[in-house]
Amino acid sequence: MHPPVNPLEGEVHGPNGEIVSRGEVDRHGHFAHSEVVITPEFQDRGDEIMTHYPASRRSAVLPLLHLWQETHGFISEQAIEWIAGMIRLQTINVLEVVTFYPMFRRHPAGKIQVKVCRTLSCALGGGYELRDYLTKKLNVGEPDEHGLATSADGTYSVEFVECLASCGTAPVIMINDDFYESVTHEKADSLLAAHPLAPANQPANNPPPA
Repeated sequence: MHPPVNPLEGEVHGPNGEIVSRGEVDRHGHFAHSEVVITPEFQDRGDEIMTHYPASRRSAVLPLLHLWQETHGFISEQAIEWIAGMIRLQTINVLEVVTFYPMFRRHPAGKIQVKVCRTLSCALGGGYELRDYLTKKLNVGEPDEHGLATSADGTYSVEFVECLASCGTAPVIMINDDFYESVTHEKADSLLAAHPLAPANQPANNPPPA
């Protein structure tokens, strides 16, 4: 990892916009971050997953990766080391799984995560154009190796995802955990403007009337 060159404190956000760790913005616009605390509750969840794979510990890699990303937002080096320790393998054995599956993020996502379906129906219905439009509108820059692009301030991220199971109402997107169908550029603008985590909707930007 390159040393941070921007002293701005950054926040790493989970899937619902919650802060899971803090760090600094590096030269690529990604957040450098400190290690997260492995709580007893989180460790217990990992241990419980392992009980389902008594014959092949390696089979637990995928569910452990999902557990980490759902809890901490992305797959860090700490995550890879923790999972390797759980399954008693080398870190490279975990890393090769992370790099193979596009749903695993290596960098933090934004507070507002926009997921655009890219499979056939949505592609024909304008999904690629919608993704390009959102990328420019939200100023998220170039995507990383897994297709995740995040704004420098950590507010927005945009990424392609596989089928969201609404092929008859393409294009479809998710904004955090909320699902939207038949999304035009104008509808996307309205959805983002109304989102409670949008900067314009934060209390500091809405002073009470005099």
